[in-house]
Amino acid sequence: MLQAVGSALYWGFVLVSSAHMFPVAVVIWAITLPFDRRKVALHWFTSLWASLYTWISPWSVEVRGREHIDPARTYVMVANHNSVVDIFVLFRLFAHFKWVSKIENFRIPFIGWNMSLNGYVQLRRGDRESVVKMLARCEELLREGNSIMMFPEGTRSLTGEIKPFKPGAFELAVKTGLPVLPIAVTGTFRALPKHGFRIAKQRVVVRVLPAVEPTGSVEALTHDVRERIAAAIEA
Repeated sequence: MLQAVGSALYWGFVLVSSAHMFPVAVVIWAITLPFDRRKVALHWFTSLWASLYTWISPWSVEVRGREHIDPARTYVMVANHNSVVDIFVLFRLFAHFKWVSKIENFRIPFIGWNMSLNGYVQLRRGDRESVVKMLARCEELLREGNSIMMFPEGTRSLTGEIKPFKPGAFELAVKTGLPVLPIAVTGTFRALPKHGFRIAKQRVVVRVLPAVEPTGSVEALTHDVRERIAAAIEA
């Protein structure tokens, strides 16, 4: 009962606060538009906005391996995906990147509209043409100096076990010659499972692993990075 009430209060706060944060995002977007092409300031504000929902939650979030993020480098960032909570806690990196996300998320009031303001990349799952456009847009953003954040599993795990990785992110890395930055997230599955709304007290750890240079084939790179993330999850 207490968990249900706490969860309702939490999501109510997310809704009400988003309605207040979005106008601030619009102001930041408008003011910085003439000189901040990559929308660095807006993404930083978005990171603060998302982090707010971890700070008021029952989750204890620890970020390890920040030293593996070089602000002067551009990365193809990839993380395992167990929960909506993954999105909130990855913003705790406070690193500049553009999300790749399913198109439905961009329709969410306030939060989705802010994703559009940030220039995050839309993807219609199961649509090959959309995948091609997404990869082309990601390549353009990478060449402009924006890191990309992707969930190579494609969707959240139903069991908490890491799923096979799709090759898109690794194709981008090989094509652009940019390193892959693996990120292992643990604890989020129990914090909020897929298809659930009840949040639970949980320790969440975000581990940033050393960057992997895109040498060899796409298949080898995909396998290597997945193995590194899987090993970090099990550690």
